[in-house]
Amino acid sequence: MSFTYTRTVRFQDTDAAGVVYFANVLVVCHEAYEASLAASSINLKIFFSNPELAIPIIHASVDFYRPMFAGDRLIVQLTPKQVSSSEFEIAYEVFAGEVAAKGAAKALTKHVCIDATSRTRKPLSEELMNWLRQLEI
Repeated sequence: MSFTYTRTVRFQDTDAAGVVYFANVLVVCHEAYEASLAASSINLKIFFSNPELAIPIIHASVDFYRPMFAGDRLIVQLTPKQVSSSEFEIAYEVFAGEVAAKGAAKALTKHVCIDATSRTRKPLSEELMNWLRQLEI
């Protein structure tokens, strides 16, 4: 099951050519990730400021299929997948346009769970495991 996030492209998201600046697609994907965590009752303030645990992104990629413009309604579908006891990845599909949304981009982020002090890997937390179970296919 995937999580769906919607958002309208803002002028500030675009570049001089009037299309979404490439890095801002990852910003939108991260917004969707945060929204999915919140939707599964994870307290974002605690999650992102945990002094014992960190979840850095270790890889990110984006493929573009069509331009996105200011005013476009974006629909982002994200699907996380556990990769190992300490890693997960999130696949994103970004659709843009009005009624018949067209595929605009696909992205992937890979995350690892680490001890915030020693920076060594540790198993995913129970709340992340619950989030994964809710959204994994």
